[in-house]
Amino acid sequence: MSDILQIGVIGLGYWGPNLVRNFRSIEGATVAVCCDLDSRRFRSISSHYDNMEFTVSAKEVIEDPKIDAIAIATPVNTHHELAKQALQAGKSVLVEKPLSMRVEDAEELVTLADRKGLVLQVDHVFVYTPAVKQVKEIVDSGRLGSIFFIDSVRINLGLFQHDVNVIWDLAPHDLSIVDHLLGRMPRSLSAFGGVHANKGIEDVAYLNLDFGDGLIANFHVNWLSPVKVRSMIIGGSEQSLIYNDLDQSEKIKVYNRGINVMTDEQKRRFLISYRTGDIWSPNISHDEPLYLMAADFVHSIKNKRRPLADGQAGLRVVRILEAAQRSIKAQGGRVML
Repeated sequence: MSDILQIGVIGLGYWGPNLVRNFRSIEGATVAVCCDLDSRRFRSISSHYDNMEFTVSAKEVIEDPKIDAIAIATPVNTHHELAKQALQAGKSVLVEKPLSMRVEDAEELVTLADRKGLVLQVDHVFVYTPAVKQVKEIVDSGRLGSIFFIDSVRINLGLFQHDVNVIWDLAPHDLSIVDHLLGRMPRSLSAFGGVHANKGIEDVAYLNLDFGDGLIANFHVNWLSPVKVRSMIIGGSEQSLIYNDLDQSEKIKVYNRGINVMTDEQKRRFLISYRTGDIWSPNISHDEPLYLMAADFVHSIKNKRRPLADGQAGLRVVRILEAAQRSIKAQGGRVML
């Protein structure tokens, strides 16, 4: 490997050009080759960058001896095969979410990367946001107390996908956040979905995760909503937190509001009192999450360490997504994990 990490980007659709822009801005790395079946996509970005090659063949990128790492931003059903070929060729790999369409494929990629000593990272970009980093610090500090519930809403009008449903498209964002915050898998789940536009592809869905010890997490994802909402409520025994990704001034608010439960031994009943306290909103930096994610990929390769959103994190999310799909087909039947 040279001093400058040589990266190939496969896929120049919606997300690929953003990856190119960020990788080209990281010291010690560059995008040497881009690949897409449509050459017009390359022409639209090539005028902004020097010394960048183009090919319509993913195989050429994977087999190029000067390439150290490959970023894959292609349809979900191509992730496994492209990532597998890249790892077999000795390249570290960044894969757009989700890691794959099947648990066994994700497991194969994780095992392959570990065996070859390569970095496998998933583009769980939201775990790199300064806001989620702040939420993680608050949760880990114990300020919220025991976590009772998590309610997440990620809804908007479009963009409709034709290869995956709304759970596979939108839920990985919030599932990766919750996985990052809690550091453990749920013990079971149940999911419901509705089909209204494309036959056989759910465009509205509700997902319930049971983590045990009274902690449940609910996720609403939707392509049909007339308004865009990106919010998460985390309720704790001591305080609660609201993370609103669309609020540019106060993305996080911590509420000293809740209940106190006492036992009246004489009357043998529970007494509940309500408390209302201050609201605190921490200052959040405006660092670009995608840049932080791309930088983590580069530095993980150079320093031979695991990235924050490594293959294991991607595998855990795929386990939940696959189980959610089974639950939807079983009309909401609970699936053990």
